[in-house]
Amino acid sequence: MKLLTITASLFLMGCLSFAQTKKINNSKKSVIASVENHKSKLINISDEIWSLAETAFEENQSSKILSDYAKSQGFKVERGVANEPTAFVATYGSGKPVIGILGEFDALPGLSQKTVPTKNPVADGEPGHGCGHNLFGAASLGAAIAIKEQIEKGSFKGTVKFFGTPSEEKFFGKLWMVEAGLWDDVDVNISWHPGDKTEADAQSSQALVDFIVEFYGQAAHAAADPWNGRSAGDALELYAAGINYYREHVQPTVRMHYDIQEAGKVVNVVPDYARIWVRVRDAKRSGMMPVFERVKKMAEGAAIMANVESKFSLISGCWEMLVNREGEKIMQSNLELLGPITYTEEEIAFAKKIQEATEKPQIGFDSAIKPLRETAENPPGGSTDVADVSWNVPNINLSVTVAPKNTPWHSWAVVACGGMSIGHKGMIYAAKAMAMTMADLYENPDLIQKMKDEFKMRKGDTVYEPIIPDGPPPIPNSSK
Repeated sequence: MKLLTITASLFLMGCLSFAQTKKINNSKKSVIASVENHKSKLINISDEIWSLAETAFEENQSSKILSDYAKSQGFKVERGVANEPTAFVATYGSGKPVIGILGEFDALPGLSQKTVPTKNPVADGEPGHGCGHNLFGAASLGAAIAIKEQIEKGSFKGTVKFFGTPSEEKFFGKLWMVEAGLWDDVDVNISWHPGDKTEADAQSSQALVDFIVEFYGQAAHAAADPWNGRSAGDALELYAAGINYYREHVQPTVRMHYDIQEAGKVVNVVPDYARIWVRVRDAKRSGMMPVFERVKKMAEGAAIMANVESKFSLISGCWEMLVNREGEKIMQSNLELLGPITYTEEEIAFAKKIQEATEKPQIGFDSAIKPLRETAENPPGGSTDVADVSWNVPNINLSVTVAPKNTPWHSWAVVACGGMSIGHKGMIYAAKAMAMTMADLYENPDLIQKMKDEFKMRKGDTVYEPIIPDGPPPIPNSSK
């Protein structure tokens, strides 16, 4: 271990300028060295999860890989938390402060891709990590291990918790974990996300509600006796038309989108069943909810017009992110210490080929460390269940470059980068930045208090309530 530490320290000196290493204190040098010590294993873990590409609440092997490695490093691991078989919490240490770090590991359907800069699936129609969650979980675990080693040798006092959080892409698994009280004893939470830029992320996200509408009618022969039929397909079309007409009369921050999942099986039968999956978003939950209520009523109206029955089923929903700028200032200082990620000529050429294939300017990467941005009043598109954690504990967010500038997210291009050196570099960088930020928090309790004070101020008298249906999480039968 001593030889590994010396080697990692030499590597650190090679990666950072002399001025940077002078400014980085010994505890931060130690956590950086730890990440380097575990680097090859973290890359292997990430690549295994990338290859498995398991989707919402079915991440059985991916969850096991992460939790097993945490256990092998001395963490106490509790699996199957919050009635979610693939959720877990890995804990090390005792007492305060308690700092949590999030790890995701679910993939997206239909995005299978080889590590090549043109669209080329490993297997047609199969899942792929189009949001980089294979990198997300591995980097966060690397940061947690770096802190654990400092607690173990007595440099830090307190507790570190790694939260293995499933199904961010579909059901928002953190919602049930929050409801189960898993963050009740946590003082500060840290999260990151793969992106096309590196920054302390002081931006909010969009509130979202996710639901299914089903229509039930009466089947009949579409030519011989259509008058005996009551078309569920008609109701679905009327409902979709209502949503689309409504778009003109909502605030510019509102987003409504849907997926028609079923509207009949064959052309010569009046369909007696139809199903549509809908999401409504807005910059704030307070703006989203009235739109949601209106869209719910539209389903009833469409059913009346088509003379069928309708059924509404809530899947889940998430709040907007509660930003904590005091926390982001700490992260910003550590990004400035680390400096930007550097790339080889081969990696830059790979990036430009991806930009060519996706019809984007061929400019390579954006990993420059820019000043901390002001928090925008109306955030750009995108929602996350990390936001629900942020309403329960002060939270720090980080974005790190793992793909070329302007890469379409949730696409094959992100999958391609996430399984090779471009993604690996971003993952290791994220682990170091988060570990350094946690080191600041363990060594400076006043920073934690500043974050808590801001959290209390921003939350005000708002009472958090999760947007989830009654009952357990919607676990597929194969995962039970």
